Amino acid sequence: MKTQITTFVNELIVYDFILFGSSFILFILLIILGILLRRKTAIAVVVILLSFGILFLAPTFGYVKMHEYLYKHKTELLSEKKLNFNNAIVVKGLLTNESKRFFKRCSIKASAIKVTSNKFKNYIFSFKPIVTSKITEKNIDIGESREFKIIVEPFNYEGDYNITIGAKCN
Repeated sequence: MKTQITTFVNELIVYDFILFGSSFILFILLIILGILLRRKTAIAVVVILLSFGILFLAPTFGYVKMHEYLYKHKTELLSEKKLNFNNAIVVKGLLTNESKRFFKRCSIKASAIKVTSNKFKNYIFSFKPIVTSKITEKNIDIGESREFKIIVEPFNYEGDYNITIGAKCN
């Protein structure tokens, strides 16, 4: 957990600090406004609740949406093959940098997920993959497409499964 937090903090960019700082300043201003409006209880309570909503929701949604925009990319599954004599699946894919920024590093993840005829079970299974593997691609230029290969192992599942791929770039 400690390494995840330090990695998150180390990967913050200037825009993240601006977003977090402006959310905090807006929170403080709305708290002060709520205190000034203490004689009008209903309005003060609404302003204070709004300020706490901004404190918790604005940085979270802002961070997600801003990084979707700044580090826009597309991952495409090209092929998957379960190996006969080894407990593994070879997944080939394509990562395309669609943003206007150079990617220093992209962490690409491939997961094998159980599949049933029940859509609710499939939704639950998507949170707990059978097995997951990760690789890292470095130095992806603007507009560049790069093929990758991930070996997902150990894979002992005999039933139906789907392969999903995703990437996080910065």
